[in-house]
Amino acid sequence: MTHAQQMLQTNPSSAAVDASTLVECIEACYDCAQSCTACADACLGEDDPKSLARCIRLNLDCADVCDAMGRILSRQTAFEPQMTRAALQACAEACRLCGDECEHHASHYEHSRVCAEACRHCQQACNDVLSAIPA
Repeated sequence: MTHAQQMLQTNPSSAAVDASTLVECIEACYDCAQSCTACADACLGEDDPKSLARCIRLNLDCADVCDAMGRILSRQTAFEPQMTRAALQACAEACRLCGDECEHHASHYEHSRVCAEACRHCQQACNDVLSAIPA
């Protein structure tokens, strides 16, 4: 059992959506944030980092959004569906944009391929939670 699962189970407030869907998204967000941070760092270490400026910027922006999303989803007390929907939509879009950019570089850089995969997983996890939030 992961810490995210344990924390959700021990929270006195009930999870607003299916716990397994929520935990999957929290973990995907933190995983994506780490992957994007590492990808930006790897891009900076490449021979021509200036040509990767857009990728680096999207990596860093996506990492920040995913980190914030993981924190937002970790809070269940006084859950606010509209705020959570807006944040999930922003996170899914950040992951889509970063994933597209990393896929563009994936044939040259393995770190970009790995990052694109993490972005796609997080994008899907955010969409899954979006679908599970009651109207």
